[in-house]
Amino acid sequence: MIFSYNWLKSFFDKGFPDAQKLTQVLTMRAFEVEEIKKIDNDWAMDISVLPNRGADCFSHIGMARECGAILGLQQDGQGRASAKIGRGLSSTNSVSSTNSDNLEIEVREPKKCLRYSARVMSNVKIGQSPKYIQERLKLCNLRPINNVVDFANYAMLETGQPLHIFDFDKIDNKKIIVRKARKGEKMITLDNEEYNLDENMLVIADAKAVLAIAGIKGGKKAEIDANTKTIVLESANFDYQIIKKASKKLGLKTDASWRFEHNISPDLTELGINRLTNLIQETANGKITQTIDYYPKKIARKKVKLNLNYVEKLLGARISKKEIIKILKSLGFVIINNIIEKKEILVEAPIFRTDISIQEDLIEEIGRIYGYEKIEAKALFAVLSPCERNENVFYKDKIKNIMKEFVFVEARNSSFVSFAQVSNFNVKKESLIEIENPVNVEQRYLRNSLVLNLLENVRYNFKYFDEIKFFEIGKKFNKNLDVKEKMGFVAVIARKEGKDEFYEIKGVVDLLLNKLGISDIRYKDVAKFEDNSILQQGRQAEIRVNNTGIGFLGEISEMILRKMKIQGKVVIFDIDFEKLVKLCSEEQIYRPVSLYPSALRDIAILVPKRIKVVDVLNKINAIGRGIIVDIDLFDIYENENLAKGKKNFAFHIVYQAKDRTLTTQEIDETQNKIIKVLEQEDEWEVRR
Repeated sequence: MIFSYNWLKSFFDKGFPDAQKLTQVLTMRAFEVEEIKKIDNDWAMDISVLPNRGADCFSHIGMARECGAILGLQQDGQGRASAKIGRGLSSTNSVSSTNSDNLEIEVREPKKCLRYSARVMSNVKIGQSPKYIQERLKLCNLRPINNVVDFANYAMLETGQPLHIFDFDKIDNKKIIVRKARKGEKMITLDNEEYNLDENMLVIADAKAVLAIAGIKGGKKAEIDANTKTIVLESANFDYQIIKKASKKLGLKTDASWRFEHNISPDLTELGINRLTNLIQETANGKITQTIDYYPKKIARKKVKLNLNYVEKLLGARISKKEIIKILKSLGFVIINNIIEKKEILVEAPIFRTDISIQEDLIEEIGRIYGYEKIEAKALFAVLSPCERNENVFYKDKIKNIMKEFVFVEARNSSFVSFAQVSNFNVKKESLIEIENPVNVEQRYLRNSLVLNLLENVRYNFKYFDEIKFFEIGKKFNKNLDVKEKMGFVAVIARKEGKDEFYEIKGVVDLLLNKLGISDIRYKDVAKFEDNSILQQGRQAEIRVNNTGIGFLGEISEMILRKMKIQGKVVIFDIDFEKLVKLCSEEQIYRPVSLYPSALRDIAILVPKRIKVVDVLNKINAIGRGIIVDIDLFDIYENENLAKGKKNFAFHIVYQAKDRTLTTQEIDETQNKIIKVLEQEDEWEVRR
């Protein structure tokens, strides 16, 4: 906001610093001065007033009050303004008049119009305003129009109270009504712009038409012109929310709306209208014929109890009680009760400080006026203990990062499901936990498995992708278990054209557990688990660590896929997250890389379909222990060209020693031993 330096200086008799010095003082103690510019014999100061201080500092009186408190000057500003303006309106809803043709005020929206002060003045002479007023208005980016309008703008800039003036003779039935706008109602503003109004906007109207958009802009109907003789001064207070919403909807931002949006005090209407009256009487004649003040519910001044010990504790500086009281009084606060024994004082906030509500607000005022630079910097003496690490949160983040490295995308699904969703999995309604007050009547149950939502994700995303890799870590709920709420960890691989997804997801589990510092991983073939009836028989396994089950993996059954209309192959793993976290370790065992070369041999074996890969791996490892470092299954082949009931496994065998280079003879001897042992099994045939 732009302030006039000369205007601020006029509130003080002596001791006011030059413009450059004032800029530094305000920036250090109150508000940042963004720019200062010399204009003729004055300085335009662009001061960035904080939003919470708009109620009192969007005015020259308010800013002068700040300057006086910071500089320790005798505040003549408020006193001089009071002397000029005079005191006292008529009591609430009262009318004093010397004219039989009285103005009537009707407020139909008392919750939106908190106060409406009006004054009728006759014999007003319209002309130009004094030169000093025009210069100050121009410096503050307002265009001079005529003396009456200029006085209203000047009084607003000085007091912070928006004001408006109507031509009394243009008001139909001599009655002003404060009401909501009607649907489809329109108004042409003073700058000849037409606006469409609605029922959520507040207007000032007479018996026939709208005179002004309340708190925002005046209309053409009751405009002041060269023939105006009798005027109505309006100084009102409106609910800041209705002004803010109307201003935004209309796209109309004015000096008045800007101030109302910052929740100015209703008590300011008296100060504003009296200052405007004084200016009119000084240079435009004008005789008061009627005064009306609608103020049904006066706003009580806020009282805050201030603990002096708390002031020292919060600021870290010992400020005397005398100094604290002096600072508060300089800002307009009133000390009601001075309790020495309890080190407390009761402080009443002035009407213009709508931002004060708790003692911390008062302490902030004390600190900035006292000067933060005076507060001695001290080293912290408190013991700062690091908080205990939450293992669940730590490993949840770690697992997410690992899964993202494996090119899996995290899914975040709702915990609420419908019975239609779970019915595909042969789940009985009695086993689900039902919500008493569901957000959505369709989703009235808590999910008992994370798989439900992930399969829905697969079905939807198959519209756009041929391959999907999702994972989710979240809560699942089971009515039949002692622990009804548990964390689950599920991942899914889905492809429209199936490959070796089962072994792929098994490899993901192996790598994941290894990265989490978990070893001794085993897979147990179990016909059916308690909670994995959705898996294809013969294509499932239990995940075991240290001989304890932590979850399962497998291929989703074709029946479930048909029910959900998913065409493709889907495999999952489902791990108990809480069990997994207990097994995780940050310790890693490293083995040095062998200095000696490795050698690769392949072997293919024809076995009955009932034989598992692990059966073959165990026999190969038993023979080549010590010099076999890795065995990779790279192909499983089943075809009608093979013997009935047979399948073919193909392995890469990696030979390497830690202490020497293996000879060809040594490798061949071990390879032949492996072939011999494998062929000793019934119906096993090594393919040469």
